[in-house]
Amino acid sequence: MQNVFDLQKLRHNKQLSLKGFDAHDFLFSFAAESINDRFSDIKRDFEQGLLIGRRGEDLIGKPEAVAEMTVYDDLSADLEDLSLEANSLDCVIGNMCQHHVNDLPGHLIQINRALKPDGLFIGAMIGGESLFELKESFMAVEMALYGGAAPHIHPFADKQQMGALMQRAGFALPVVDSDLITVSYTDIYKLMKDVKGMGEGYALNVSPRHYSHAFFEQVDSYYKEHFKDDEDETRIQATFEIIYLLGWAPHESQQKPLKPGSAETKMTDVL
Repeated sequence: MQNVFDLQKLRHNKQLSLKGFDAHDFLFSFAAESINDRFSDIKRDFEQGLLIGRRGEDLIGKPEAVAEMTVYDDLSADLEDLSLEANSLDCVIGNMCQHHVNDLPGHLIQINRALKPDGLFIGAMIGGESLFELKESFMAVEMALYGGAAPHIHPFADKQQMGALMQRAGFALPVVDSDLITVSYTDIYKLMKDVKGMGEGYALNVSPRHYSHAFFEQVDSYYKEHFKDDEDETRIQATFEIIYLLGWAPHESQQKPLKPGSAETKMTDVL
């Protein structure tokens, strides 16, 4: 089966964005702060930790609860094959990198296998609600002009899919939730510049179509007509979704769901 993402394009995009990344890193900073908040709610210490992600060491730092943290920058790390030793880590933190893994089920299974029993995985990734306004605008204009639409925005997983993948990977007590972040722009050009500046530009394994400036002007006009900013109608709004993942490597001490038929109170008695 053909990979969805071209890994060479991904690395190229991220490498190009390094110089000006600080001006476009708001999603990464927001996700890192949210991961820190979630991590601080877990009252235990970890010996060996692994941090995977873009600029993760700068954005997250080393949580005090982790004695020794190894960092895999996703500019150089192979996220398809992490080559981690089984039962070697107490926690793994993923900072905004899982959304570009071709074999995401295999990636999560590798993390689970690398964790010691009762080890923790916590991560953040871009979710499926992201840039739905831009997707619709591109599709509407292309359908009107050409009778068909090409992909422009990366296909990100949603919360339901990630919950299923966490269970499939064997994580115990999985928790999946998300934040929706709305950002205001003057036009689609500023929005696309932000996306490119994050290193999140087009990297699908399908050659992109080439469009005229007039085409993008029509997309911008459609966007401005249908997705005005709530507070300033001269601007547009764009939605980004960040999905948070939390799960544990199985251990006999963890809570387990009750077996069917084990309840001591009948529903008819309650009603």
